[in-house]
Amino acid sequence: MNDSSWGAPPQAGYWGPTDQGHGHGHVQGPGHGHVQGAAPAGPAYDAYEAPQTRPMPIVPDVTEFGGNQDDDRGAARLSGPPVRNDTNPEPMPDAPQPAPKPPKKSAGRDLSAAIGVGVGLGAVIVASLFVVKAVFVGVVAVAVVVGLWELTKRLEERKGIRAPLVPLALGGAAMVVAGYVRGAEGAWVAMALTALAVLVWRMTEPPEGYLRDVTAGVFAAFYVPFLATFVAMMLTADDGAQRVLTFLLLTVVSDTGAYAVGWRFGRHKLAPRISPGKTREGLLGAVSFAMVAGALCMQFLIDDGAWWQGLVLGLAVAVTATLGDLGESMIKRDLGIKDMGTLLPGHGGIMDRLDSLLPTAPVVWLLLVLFVGSG
Repeated sequence: MNDSSWGAPPQAGYWGPTDQGHGHGHVQGPGHGHVQGAAPAGPAYDAYEAPQTRPMPIVPDVTEFGGNQDDDRGAARLSGPPVRNDTNPEPMPDAPQPAPKPPKKSAGRDLSAAIGVGVGLGAVIVASLFVVKAVFVGVVAVAVVVGLWELTKRLEERKGIRAPLVPLALGGAAMVVAGYVRGAEGAWVAMALTALAVLVWRMTEPPEGYLRDVTAGVFAAFYVPFLATFVAMMLTADDGAQRVLTFLLLTVVSDTGAYAVGWRFGRHKLAPRISPGKTREGLLGAVSFAMVAGALCMQFLIDDGAWWQGLVLGLAVAVTATLGDLGESMIKRDLGIKDMGTLLPGHGGIMDRLDSLLPTAPVVWLLLVLFVGSG
């Protein structure tokens, strides 16, 4: 308990009752005006007010009065009756205290900026998608080049890996265009030529780290532009704009469902060593939201589509989008970074938005071809 709960220290001039007959205290002769061995009052107590684990009431030392140190009753008698101090009351330490409020959950990002940027990107994508298809292919190619720049830059900064950016950027843009013009065959040929260009380009530098750099370059070529070519290949169908829109909607809905359910109900970690923020409840939210959205999209957007096909499509999108997110989280953990870039306020970099889209694109393209044809 705090000292103030026991009242103020004994004031000067009051020393409590003395018992000369029992040796408790010694009164000097007349004219001395004080009791020998009495505890000082006032500022002399300030030096003893250092915080302790459980502060005790201040009482005079019993041994100074010749009493027994173990005689608690004598100590209490010499200390006098406690005087209550109401001028600065303090709560009793042992009294029940109100429980602290749990911290509010936070999204960890600037949501207003993230929403604004997301709406702006969506407007650009939808406008280019339904106005001129070639413009949308150009948007995909630009996103691929920026994503490659972010990835190779982080590899060089954090690991010293110098994947050749020039052949990757040129080959990546050509890969997207080839996928739109010549389909899967064109995409594979462009991928092979890009890998060959990476091997040759790196030969112009010293051989130290050659294998490391070209391996990272081939990985980057497959991970970013090659997977993105399946988006361009969706666009070649008669209802290509609707297919790409379905692909984008399902991926966004899956991410939104995972975030909303995981933020509100998430308790059990999904992959704590890779992405501590993801939960199993969030994955269930992603699956539920994506399956409902898939049934609606297949029924009303895709020619000859059926609602049950949308359920399968939504389930597949939720799984691949989550795996894509975890895959990039694995890369960022290995690099020791939070985001791949800072180009998009509230989102990070372009690669931080493509992480779910890239591995989902070939799965959606394949399922749509199986369900309704390449048409």
